[in-house]
Amino acid sequence: MKMVAPWTRFYSNSCCLCCHVRTGTILLGVWYLIINAVVLLILLSALADPDQYHFSSSELGGDFEFMDDANMCIAIAISLLMILICAMATYGAYKQRAAWIIPFFCYQIFDFALNTLVAVTVLVYPNSIQEYIRQLPPNFPYREDIMSVNPTCLVLIILLFISIILTFKGYLISCVWNCYRYINGRNSSDVLVYVTSNDTTCLYRMGSRSYHPSLL
Repeated sequence: MKMVAPWTRFYSNSCCLCCHVRTGTILLGVWYLIINAVVLLILLSALADPDQYHFSSSELGGDFEFMDDANMCIAIAISLLMILICAMATYGAYKQRAAWIIPFFCYQIFDFALNTLVAVTVLVYPNSIQEYIRQLPPNFPYREDIMSVNPTCLVLIILLFISIILTFKGYLISCVWNCYRYINGRNSSDVLVYVTSNDTTCLYRMGSRSYHPSLL
């Protein structure tokens, strides 16, 4: 009986909508690429016209700026880096180059860890949600409605929402990881077949030379 490692049970070549993991990774990379490109355009427009994202005290109950120039430049640099990472993942999945997918996979792990940290913070410090809501501007949409909700129910709702997000993100991580394993395994199989064919040819030639009539 062939022994199978425990971690190979979670390996699959298909993902959502019954498409291949390569196709799913390409679609995921393109989706993240579009989102970060839209964010980059918004940041560039905000940098070009700062007054468009400046809200008066009558609108938010205090003088509030969307983002200063230093933070805007940092956000633009992060958006450019994310566009590069997503483009590398898309190209790597399309051209079957596993190493190009690793940066995007590391970003997914980092993002999953941050969301998990948020869930743990909400679970350990449930009163921080109420304090955060109180710090919102008075004219913030649905602020009073959220404040009127029972704190325990509010914590449960937020934890349920974060759990759904973590489950979805975990599934996307497994899709990218399976795509990496598929490409890496396929490239290894191609190299193995090539080496095996060359070894067979060499053995054949060496065998034919051993039994050559001139050497007898």
